[in-house]
Amino acid sequence: MSYYDRYGSYGWAPRKSVGQRRDEAAKLVADAARKGRPLAPIVIEGRKIVTSFWGQAWCDNIERYRDFAYRLERGRSYVRSGSVIDLAITPGRVTAKVLGSELYEVGIEMDAVARADWKAIQRDCSGDIRSLVDLLGGKLSDSVMARLCAERTGLFPAPKHIRIECSCPDYASMCKHVAATMYGIGARLDQAPELLFTLRKVSAAELVSAAAEAVPASRGATRSTRVLNDDGGSGLSALFGIEIVASHAEDAPAGRARRPRETRETRTTGSTRATGPSSTASRTSKRAVSTASRTPKVAAAIASRTPKAEGRGRSAAKRTTKAKAAATQS
Repeated sequence: MSYYDRYGSYGWAPRKSVGQRRDEAAKLVADAARKGRPLAPIVIEGRKIVTSFWGQAWCDNIERYRDFAYRLERGRSYVRSGSVIDLAITPGRVTAKVLGSELYEVGIEMDAVARADWKAIQRDCSGDIRSLVDLLGGKLSDSVMARLCAERTGLFPAPKHIRIECSCPDYASMCKHVAATMYGIGARLDQAPELLFTLRKVSAAELVSAAAEAVPASRGATRSTRVLNDDGGSGLSALFGIEIVASHAEDAPAGRARRPRETRETRTTGSTRATGPSSTASRTSKRAVSTASRTPKVAAAIASRTPKAEGRGRSAAKRTTKAKAAATQS
């Protein structure tokens, strides 16, 4: 049945209130889930449609163009009431189901970021994007944010890069269902900002990688070139408030190198003996064993030498007696 047959010569369906659209949208989402075909509705809590950097930047972009301005207010009303019951973002295309007087199908196609523009973005953001987390979280410097959001040359599309279609009878370039879908994209970027890069057919990881590779090596390994003057230590004395005595090691003749002092540990032929508790204990144990093994031999030697010593003592005594007797007779 055509619009003419159902709604008269003008083909317009009766307008539904916000409450009616909200109740009907909730019923359609529940029915789809029950049938095993879950939808991805846009749910707005409160009056603000978007809350993140990327969502706000998207909405700011579509509101800056006069091509879109005259239908955006109705689109905001639709998305707040939950009329966008399904929205999917794929490379270069957005599809949505929007509930108005009936359920309408919306399709939005977007061109990829031009290769020259993408290279320029990478070059201009080099060294200023630290990680993918910072990029997707919108934790960027003002200069990077301004570059990414630049009109016509940033990541966000200009009207000439967008082609729209809707199954409703409104033949305007942007109907309220398309406008609701555009705001729905901003709300979805609040939850998944990486979908902006998917939509524009570029890679967020590539942008981060290019920015990191472009950082000059000197930036990551910068060292201070400030040094104290070679003034014999007076600069250090003034700096720290202490007296520094200059070393005379450098005054010795260059050809006469000082011989290192020999210690007990280095009195070996060609190598240094191991020192420490374990080696000391080992040497002590060896001495004890050696002493114990020599004790019987020493005792035997002393015992064997004792009679000889006594004999020599008696011979010396006899010679002394004879010498005294001879002296007396004379």
